[in-house]
Amino acid sequence: MPNDWLVILPLLSLAAGGTAVFGAGAFWRSRPRELLFALSLITVAAAGAAVVLVAPQAASFSGVLDLGSYSRFFNFLFLAITGLTLLFVRHYARERGFAGDELYGLLLFAALGMALLAVARHWLIFFLGLELLSLSLYVLIAIRKGDAGSNEAGVKYFILGAVASAFLTFGIALLYAATGSLDIGASLGAELQPGALPLLMAALSLILVGVGFKISLVPFHLWTPDVYQGAPAPVTAFLSAGSKVALFAALLRFSLDLGPAAWSYALPAIWVLAVLTMVVGNITALRQTQVKRLLAYSSVAQMGYLLMALVAVKEGGAPALMFFLAVYAVMDLGAFGIVGTLSGTAADRDALENYRGLGYSQPWRAAVLAVCLISLAGLPPTAGFMGKLVLFKVVLQAHYRVLPVIGILTVIISIYYYIKVVIALYLQPRAAGTAVPRAEPSGVLAVAVILVLLLWLGLLPGSVLNLVSRIAG
Repeated sequence: MPNDWLVILPLLSLAAGGTAVFGAGAFWRSRPRELLFALSLITVAAAGAAVVLVAPQAASFSGVLDLGSYSRFFNFLFLAITGLTLLFVRHYARERGFAGDELYGLLLFAALGMALLAVARHWLIFFLGLELLSLSLYVLIAIRKGDAGSNEAGVKYFILGAVASAFLTFGIALLYAATGSLDIGASLGAELQPGALPLLMAALSLILVGVGFKISLVPFHLWTPDVYQGAPAPVTAFLSAGSKVALFAALLRFSLDLGPAAWSYALPAIWVLAVLTMVVGNITALRQTQVKRLLAYSSVAQMGYLLMALVAVKEGGAPALMFFLAVYAVMDLGAFGIVGTLSGTAADRDALENYRGLGYSQPWRAAVLAVCLISLAGLPPTAGFMGKLVLFKVVLQAHYRVLPVIGILTVIISIYYYIKVVIALYLQPRAAGTAVPRAEPSGVLAVAVILVLLLWLGLLPGSVLNLVSRIAG
């Protein structure tokens, strides 16, 4: 039992840190912003050290938690996302007046929710993590109280998120009725009588709807552009990179646990959703003139590529998915984070015309934004190219032919709207009246880390690919 408590030290660290931040905000009258930021960063660092240093363990607490290498990989990724978000949001929130305990405390509790999704081996733990993450994001999206766009985005995400949670809860209830178990592996892999199969299919369909909403699968994606545009840019970065990676990590686990009969029924649905998500996400992005909406539809399309590779998960596709999830997190976090550093206090820099000429007036940040966009397009030598390469490879090795062809065609389409932003940065004259705030140290550090990660994962991906291969094996 003492070892059980030791191996959940990352979870305990995040819970204690979030509580401490809220306590400091409640009982320290001046609510010092720098202290809250430092406390949050120390919490993330402590939790990250615990993930790295505490020895892995396959299961704990009566088997309801998976504390092995799979969950450790994703927990470290979530903590890296949270740490970079803290660096991006520090100056942004201070200039806009919401750098209080609510911001930092909810970021830590959202990270705890993501970690619970990664370690859950029981449906109640999974639901607890999902709701903790969702409730934190509802408030973070609407945290700019005086901004109508932020408030509208928060309300939309709350209402639609509540509906998605209802679908998910009902699906879990039907799954329990069909299998008699709340253990994720046992319920998904159970051998059922033929008469119980329709109930299982209904349960899996409802669960897929709930998860599909959270990761913006078509046709459950309609909230994405409005929420991404209305939320503060660093919060959008955290929402896009963190919550989607966490939910897809859970979806990957569900797919691996599914029994042969259920998997044979799930495959056609995954195939169709993957095609719809890739096609709709990329084609809709072509017409966007607002950068945050463009990136929102881009994130929809990226989920389509991941779902495409999910069909090969039973044939060894898990390492490719895990690698691309890490790559996606870095790309999207960097793109939205840099948008935040370039934005003034009145509103985020969103209109495409406001990016004209920034490659010369803001060479450092514009260059890294261009690298993020090129990586999202899947062009070498960036991490996005290598990530898409391994995804298409595993799908082809699983003897699927049509899916990769559709995927490659949509990648070609996507190059247009990504390069459109790069052209505005470097090949168009600077727009009048587009003052850019100065770069500040925490933001510069975050941008530098993003650039290093994108180039490292693109040029030297071997170490991470070997790591995820060992974990999946």
